[in-house]
Amino acid sequence: MKNFSVKRYQNSDYQDWNAFIGKSKNATFLFDRDFMDYHSDRFQDYSLIVLDKEKLIAVLPANVAGNEVFSHQGLSYGGLIYSEKTKLTSVIEIFKSILSFLDENKIKKLQLKLVPSVYHQKPAEELNYALFLANAQLIRRDSLAVIDLSKKNILSKLRKRGIQKGISNNFVIEEVEEFEGFWNEILIPNLAKKHQTKPVHSLKEITKLKVLFPENIRQFNVYENGIIVAGTTVFESENVAHCQYISGDEDRNDMGGLDLLFYHLIKEVFNEKRFFDFGISNENKGRKLNNGLSYWKESFGASTIVQDFYEVEPANCSLFDTVLI
Repeated sequence: MKNFSVKRYQNSDYQDWNAFIGKSKNATFLFDRDFMDYHSDRFQDYSLIVLDKEKLIAVLPANVAGNEVFSHQGLSYGGLIYSEKTKLTSVIEIFKSILSFLDENKIKKLQLKLVPSVYHQKPAEELNYALFLANAQLIRRDSLAVIDLSKKNILSKLRKRGIQKGISNNFVIEEVEEFEGFWNEILIPNLAKKHQTKPVHSLKEITKLKVLFPENIRQFNVYENGIIVAGTTVFESENVAHCQYISGDEDRNDMGGLDLLFYHLIKEVFNEKRFFDFGISNENKGRKLNNGLSYWKESFGASTIVQDFYEVEPANCSLFDTVLI
């Protein structure tokens, strides 16, 4: 079995990293270093680069905490990123090389949250097989509500009534460049009241990311007589429009504003995308499902795909020695 060289990412690798992300088959703009580094003060980077002699063949976006490495705690998904030319055998060898590197550097555990399959430009589940070979343990599974926009999707009667309410109430939908109204008037108060938490991104951070990725990060608001009542922040990648945040004024949620907003996004704004991803409705690391939220998403025609989280011991790299026959 071939051993590839592995090294930690350094700032001097910035251009090579981003160029590789741009041509891989299972990456999105979240793996661009400009996106990853916006919260570098919160996470100690431990991203890895895999080389075949001098040629970059794979990267692992990651951070370290103690003697554990994660891919990546500051991102929605992670895992091993590689090109469409990389074969299954090579991915197995690459992953063994990564585990060997981590083992040599006294890392006891590696946690990976895999890129959901809808974000792949082409089928890219070679890592899933390599994790099986390494006796990785499934430690979490989230359910994502996703609409396949290439298929006919049927709205429920309840959603149709909600959309009609939104129209009757003269709600206005606008795409805006600023996030202040949604963050301060809707999102932050709602998260504090319902979940005693804050958005993952501060207003300053999401504003900075919008400047860096103007075509990928988009904000859509709903207004009643000029006053914001609901909105969503969308992260747009090549195949997928993903709702990073969804929130509405609790006193007006039964008036159809969110229903009208998402009907507009699905049918008009992102209708040429392959998938529309509402995100998860899970809590407690996937062990709880918000039934009402899940039903609301499914009533637009969404169905379920899963995102898996694995934990593997780098010392298990020796298990690969007898795999190839």
